[in-house]
Amino acid sequence: MAFRDSRLSWLPRSVASGNVRERGLAVPHFTNPTISKEAQRIGERTVRMQSQAPSTEVIPDLIEPAVRRARPAIDSEITWLLHRAAQRMRSATSEQAAKHGIQLRDHIVLSALAIGANLTQIELGKLLGLDKTTLMSQLDRLERMGLVTRRGDPRDRRRRIPEITKAGLDVHAKVADAWTQVETAALSGFTEDQVQALRHMLFEIIGESEDRGSCL
Repeated sequence: MAFRDSRLSWLPRSVASGNVRERGLAVPHFTNPTISKEAQRIGERTVRMQSQAPSTEVIPDLIEPAVRRARPAIDSEITWLLHRAAQRMRSATSEQAAKHGIQLRDHIVLSALAIGANLTQIELGKLLGLDKTTLMSQLDRLERMGLVTRRGDPRDRRRRIPEITKAGLDVHAKVADAWTQVETAALSGFTEDQVQALRHMLFEIIGESEDRGSCL
C-alpha cells in the first residue's frame, strides 16, 4: 500500500513514499535517477527513523487504571461531581426510555405536559430551558409519534398549546415507573432522610433564576 507521510512533504514524492507494514514502516530502497543520492539518503534515513520510533498503539491494559485515576474524588469540585452524577443517571434513564421507543428528552417534555396543562409552546420552552427551534423539532417528533397534539390558544390564535395524548400518557407512565426503579437502585445506599436532604439541596441550587441553557 502506498504511503506518504505529511512530515515528508518537503521531499519529492518518490522519496517520501514507501510501504506500510502492520507494525511500522518498511524502509524502501530509493533508486530514482532524477534526484540526487544525498536526497535519497535523507529520505531513507527519515523513513528508517520513523520505523524505529516508539509505537503509539494504546495498550488496553493501561486504559482502565487511567480511567480509574480520572474519576472524581470526594473533595472534587461540586460542579464536577454533579456533572458526573448527572451523566450516570442520564445514561441509565435514557436506556429505560429507549426500551419504550422514546428518548430522554421526549420523556422530559411529556412529563412537563403531563403536569402543566395549557402551557403555550413559549411557556413550555422557558420551563424546559429549550430554545424555540429545538422545542419545535421535539414537538414535531412527538406529534408524529402520536404522543402529542397541538391546538390553537383561544386567547391568541397566533400561539399554539401542545397537549399530551392518551398514548403519550401511557408511554410516560411506563417510563416514569422505570425511572423510579433506576433512581431507587442508585440511591439504595442512602436513608430516606438523606435522599430528602439531597432533594432539598438540589432544589436550592437550581433556585429561581432563569436558565438560558438547555436542561436536556
